[in-house]
Amino acid sequence: MIPARFAPIGFGFVLSGMMTFLVSALSTFRAVGLADGVFALWMSNWMTSWVIGFPIVLFVGPMSRRFVDRLTIKEP
Repeated sequence: MIPARFAPIGFGFVLSGMMTFLVSALSTFRAVGLADGVFALWMSNWMTSWVIGFPIVLFVGPMSRRFVDRLTIKEP
């Protein structure tokens, strides 16, 4: 197991992996359909998008959290 202090990084890793997996599948299938080699193309697109998406999630995540905190009412 990993120490709790690494939880935000682990969360970003898993979230970005799942998000890019689904979005790359949708965009790949929309672009080429069920053609030969679509799975390999999808996996290539997914890896590329995950490499880009993971650092973005780590950077944008805290900013998003602060933004949402400003929009929400604190319960007493």
